Order: sequence, then structure tokens, then C-alpha cells
Amino acid sequence: MIHAAGTDGPLGPSREPDGRPVVVAGDESGYEGEKLVGGTTDVFAHGTVSLAPAAAAVVMAELRDRIRSPATEYKANHLQREKHRSVLLWLLGPTGPLLGHSHVCLIDKEFHLLGKLTEAVVADDFHATSPGLYRNPATDRIALRLYRHGRTELPPDWWEAFLLAANDVMRSKERPDGTTPGDVYGHMTGLLAHRAADGELADALTAVRMTAARAETFRERLRAESPAWPPLDPLLPAIVQGAMYWGAGGSPVELFHDRQNALSPERIRALTTAGGPRAVRLVESFVDPRIQLADILAGVARKIASEELRGNADGELISLLRPYVDPASIWVTHSGLLDVPAAE
Repeated sequence: MIHAAGTDGPLGPSREPDGRPVVVAGDESGYEGEKLVGGTTDVFAHGTVSLAPAAAAVVMAELRDRIRSPATEYKANHLQREKHRSVLLWLLGPTGPLLGHSHVCLIDKEFHLLGKLTEAVVADDFHATSPGLYRNPATDRIALRLYRHGRTELPPDWWEAFLLAANDVMRSKERPDGTTPGDVYGHMTGLLAHRAADGELADALTAVRMTAARAETFRERLRAESPAWPPLDPLLPAIVQGAMYWGAGGSPVELFHDRQNALSPERIRALTTAGGPRAVRLVESFVDPRIQLADILAGVARKIASEELRGNADGELISLLRPYVDPASIWVTHSGLLDVPAAE
């Protein structure tokens, strides 16, 4: 398991609880709500930073001095340009300012969708809407087989249509064309189950097809209970996971987060009562250098992870990012970005 620098274990900084809160700042990258497929990004990343405001301001000043861009607010793309690679290596590296003071939660959106689908529909487990990066071991294997074999063994347009149907069926929102999400999902599961050859993918699709009728039941329950946590939304569980990391020693966590419409008062109340931060304060990023650093960290982490997914892994950057990544991230390792593999 990953041990973040400056810690005594995989869950977070080692400290004796003394009642004082751990104050962190956070921001996300690649957020598109519950739309996990068919959007513009394939990875969601959430970064948190535990530096004091003055220390974060010094780091941002150093970045400005090294990059020398006239931009009023620095973003991840400034560091992702080849001419500034040395700055990125410094920022993430062992002599940089973030190691031991930062944390990243990564979510592969497609794998997250398949995991939630198999939990909520195949296993009929409504706890899939719970806070934190909840995973059902009983269905993790099915999700992993779908993930590893679906895209390579099925026609690409069929697989994409199945993913879109799965995404729709896990949301209470209706389809714009007026068709019933459960019917479309059931149709696609049947097509794929008949198309797949014998093997792991066929076994997984059979389990999906045999439980397809539960999809509309799940949607009815979603509409009736209207949980504060939409089951597919990656932001809220990532925030909870970050709070678990920073509060692993028993200390309460207070989060300063960039303003985000998804963090409504109702959802913030749910966060603070379900294992998340004790307090969440929304702040404009341009006034808080800690949030600017969290935004940069989340952005570069998402880009590095996305390139790994696409087969363009940058070994040097992966090795530097690895100590920041939470072992509970929803990720199937491809080039060693995460040391903890998914269930086989």
C-alpha cells in the first residue's frame, strides 16, 4: 500500500489527537457531476493541501518566479507545458513543497460507473449511495471484468452505448428522448450478453443481464429517497476520503474548498455528519493560495492519470505522483500509478 511521505501508515499523517483541527484546502479537476461517460474528461481528481496560508503564498510566488506568466491566476496547464516541465518536477518531487503536505484522490470515471452499477443493481445494494469511496467486494470482480474486457472484446459503439445506458439508469434524471432508462439499459445488456464470447466478460455480462430488471426499481428508490449523495457523483465521496486521510489520527478536519455549485448547504450538512470534514467553508480560489495549490495539484494529477489510461504513461511523473495518491482511489493500475490493484 502507498505510504505518503511524512506518515507512519497508508491512511494519513500520524499524529496524536489533541482536539485541534487539521485545516486543509481542496479543489477538484475533471468534475462533470454524475455524467461519467460521454463528457470531456475520463478522470476525476480531488486534491487537498495542508500548508498554512503564508507557506502556500510563498510556493505560489516561487511558481510565478519560475514560470513568469502574466496570468492573474496560475492553473495546472501552466506546469504541463513542456518548457515548464522542470517546474512540475520540482513541485511534485522530493525537494518540493507539497510532498508530505498534500493528498490526491483519483477516480477513473468508467470504472467508478461500473462499480456503482454492479453494487446498486446487480447486488441490489443501496449502500452504493453512501459517503466515502464505498466498494462492495462481492461485485468488485464483476466490475473489473467488465472494465478490462468490455472495451477490447466488444464493438466500440456497442460498449459506449452500454456505458451511456448504465450512466442514465443510475441517475434520477430522465432521458431527453423520452425513452425509459431501464428499458434502454435492459436492451443493451441483452445485446452485449449475446455478443460476448465465452469467458470472463460473458460471465460478467450474464450477471448484469439477469439483474437488469432491478434497474428501474433502483431508479424509483432514488426518486423516492432523493439522497443528498447522488450515487455517481465523485466529488462528495472524494471529499470524505480526504477527510479520512487527514483525520486518521483522530483529529477533526476543517476544509476550505473552492466555490462549487454542487456543494449546496444540504450536501455540506451531509458531509459534516457522515464522516467528512467537521466544517466546510467555500472560498474563491483567487483569494486563497492554498486552494490555488490544491487546484494545480488536482489538475496535474488528473492529466498524468488520464495519460496513463490512454497508454501514454509518463514514468517519471507517475513515480513522483504516486506518493500523493490515496490507496482507496477508484483506479485499476496500468503503469504503477497506484500500488494497490483492484480485486482480481
